[in-house]
Amino acid sequence: MATRTLGRVVKALIAPTLALGATVGLASAPASAAVWSSCDQWGNTSLNGYTLYNNIWGSGAGSQCVWANSGTNWGVWANHPNTGGIKSYPNSKKVINKSITSLGSLSSSYNVTVPSSGAYNTSYDIWDTDYDYEIMLWVNYNGAVGPLGTSQGNVTLGGHTWTVYKGTNGANEVFSFLRTSDSSSGTVNILPILKWIKDTKGWFGNETIGDVQFGYEITSSSGGLDFATNNLTVSSS
Repeated sequence: MATRTLGRVVKALIAPTLALGATVGLASAPASAAVWSSCDQWGNTSLNGYTLYNNIWGSGAGSQCVWANSGTNWGVWANHPNTGGIKSYPNSKKVINKSITSLGSLSSSYNVTVPSSGAYNTSYDIWDTDYDYEIMLWVNYNGAVGPLGTSQGNVTLGGHTWTVYKGTNGANEVFSFLRTSDSSSGTVNILPILKWIKDTKGWFGNETIGDVQFGYEITSSSGGLDFATNNLTVSSS
C-alpha cells in the first residue's frame, strides 16, 4: 500500500525549481506539437484556465518529463524505479473556489491512454481551500498501489460505482473512491460525491472546494512509461 502526504500539492507551489536533467523521454511524446514541456521537478505552467504540474515529490524518484498541447491535452513520460512509495503526481488543476452548497454543478470528463505495466493510479485529487480534506477518485489503477484507510463499502454516485476508503495521512483526512472497474474514458458528476460525504456521511461540513486536480499518481514505471491525457474538462456552475 502506498503512503501519501500533502507535500505533493503544496511543494509544487512553494519549492524552488530543481532540474532533474534532460532525458530521452520527451522523444516519445508529441514534442513537435507540444506548446510546453518540462523535465524540472516542480515544472509548471498555466494553459487555457488549467495549471499543469510535473510534480515529482516522492523520495527515490527517477526521471520524468511532462508535455502539453493545452491545459486539457497533455501527457508525461516517467522512469521511476520499481520501489515502494509514490514518486510523483503529474497533474492538471482547475481552481473552483466555491462552497459545496453554492455549487449548482461540478463535473469532469476524461479520456486517457495508460500503460499496462508499472504501478500507478489515474485519479482526481480534490481539495478544500484549507487542505483539511482530500477526496480522491481513482478511475483506473495498476500494480502494487492502494488507498489509505479502511473500506467503507461500495456506493454508486456520479455515474460510477466506487469502493470507498476513509483514512488520514497525519496532515489531513483522505476519502478515496476506487472505481470498481477500470475506465480509460468517462464523465464524473463530482458534486453528488461531495454532497454524499457532507450530507449522508457527515464526514465534513460545507467546505469550500479549491482545487480539482487530475493526473497520475506514479509509484513505479521502470524503463520509462507514457501516460497521455487525450482530453480533460472540468466544469462548474
